[in-house]
This record gives sequence, structure tokens and C-alpha cells, in this order.
Amino acid sequence: MWRYAIPVAIFAVLFGFLFVGLNRDPSYVPSPLIGKHAPAFSLTTVEDPNKQVSPEDFHGKPFVLNVWGTWCAECRREHETLLEISRQGLAPIVGLNWKDERESAEQWLRQLGDPYAATAFDPEGRAGIDWGVYGAPETFLIDANGVIVYKHIAPLTMEVWNREFVPRIRAGGGRS
Repeated sequence: MWRYAIPVAIFAVLFGFLFVGLNRDPSYVPSPLIGKHAPAFSLTTVEDPNKQVSPEDFHGKPFVLNVWGTWCAECRREHETLLEISRQGLAPIVGLNWKDERESAEQWLRQLGDPYAATAFDPEGRAGIDWGVYGAPETFLIDANGVIVYKHIAPLTMEVWNREFVPRIRAGGGRS
């Protein structure tokens, strides 16, 4: 009898982990940066290698940082959503073009439209490392004090935007 109890117990534990995992939101990954000041960077823009952009440029109002790359199929999928969000004008979107080529990024924005108030160019991914980025697309909400209040991993949709971002922005960019 005992020889059957151990495999059954192991199966029950594995089933428990599977059951819990299936009920979790795959786009939610806790970030150690939530509640902390946004990491600083000063990078050239995609459009002009002589112009710099930094999160400090947007201090005093909530803004969204969207990490993207032309090599990222999911980034292309979310691009229409970013254009719509930009048209709403609730908060500026700052692009972080991550591990990409400048020419490809320029062409992408010309062809598909540019939803960004500014687009930082991070070809080696160093700024992305500071932000805890491990894939694209990732989207952060930063409050007026420069504190990261929310992070979304996966393509941004209007449903996620309206449910997670808009209430926080309307509350001043903070937690809701």
C-alpha cells in the first residue's frame, strides 16, 4: 500500500502547482521596480542621433514607457493600440527602442506611424537592463514623481489600457 501512496502524493503536489499556475495572469510578473524611482538614462533619440531623451524630461506628469523593437512580432501587433492611446492624449508615451538598428526603427515609425512623444535608442540594451526588461514588448507607467507604479508584459491592448493604466493616470499616475 505504501508503495502507491508516494506516487499519488507526488502527483497531487504536481497537480496543485499546475492548477495554481493555470489560474494566474501570464502578463503579470511582479517587478522589484514597482514603487521605486524610474532608472535614469540619457540616450539619443531614434530620429536624431544628436538629440538626447531621458525620463527626467517627463518629470512632473505621468508618462508611459513602452519597450519595443522592430524584430519583435508582438510589438507590431500592439502598435495600432499605441497609436490609439497616443490619440487619446491621457499621458505621453516614451518609446525605448531596445536592441535594434536605428535605420530599421526609423523606417518602422515612418511606415506605421509614431505614437511616441520621444523614442530613446538603446541598441545594446543597457537601459533595458536597468529597467528589468527581459523581452519586448513591456510597458511601464511612471507617476508624476518619477516612480514606477505599474508594469505590463505582453502586447498592450485597449482592454488592458482601460483597466490598468487609465484609472491610475486619472488618479494622478499613482496606484488605484
